[in-house]
Amino acid sequence: METARATGIAWRSLATVAGAVATSIAVAVAAVIAVVFAATLVVIGFMATALLGLAAFAFRGRHAPAAAPSGDPGLIEARHMGGHSWVAYGWNERR
Repeated sequence: METARATGIAWRSLATVAGAVATSIAVAVAAVIAVVFAATLVVIGFMATALLGLAAFAFRGRHAPAAAPSGDPGLIEARHMGGHSWVAYGWNERR
């Protein structure tokens, strides 16, 4: 009878140790997953900030005030999005 009782205690002790090990592993995996999730949120935040910054620059560039007119009323300057410019003097004068 004593042997059966000792065997039951041994199995219970082994189950307790196995349960503690499994709990420790589960806690470690949950901690790693939590860190990965937090890092993902940080990266998403940086990307959103960069996107909003680029959008602000684009919006600012689109609504930039017009350049002040030059002192020469016969000067016409035309620009396009490529950044090149052309200058024409006296384009409407008849010769």
